[in-house]
Amino acid sequence: MKHPLLAIILTAAVLTPAAALAADKQDAVKEYKLVIENHRFKPDQITIPANQIVRFLVDNRDATPEEFDSRDLDREKVLMGNSKGKVFIGPLKPGHYKFRGEFHDATARGIVIAK
Repeated sequence: MKHPLLAIILTAAVLTPAAALAADKQDAVKEYKLVIENHRFKPDQITIPANQIVRFLVDNRDATPEEFDSRDLDREKVLMGNSKGKVFIGPLKPGHYKFRGEFHDATARGIVIAK
């Protein structure tokens, strides 16, 4: 193109709506709060809609690190003590999906139910 400024303007005009749409989709994702306290997940059972992406807002209130770990969900996320993080999951088929805290496996356990 002979006019580089015109190319920039046209590119911005095409990409801006796509970026806005992606941001809208992320904002439309349903959020679920999950707390780690006393080396346990609270709640330890979460029901989510099947066939949708959801976001877990995980709040580790313990002073020690914990890992949100799930082979069923194909997710791993280490959360340092007294920190927060996000875990995106889905879309999931209807069913039960286990998760656990790898560092405190005996107590930190939970289930996601997709309906």
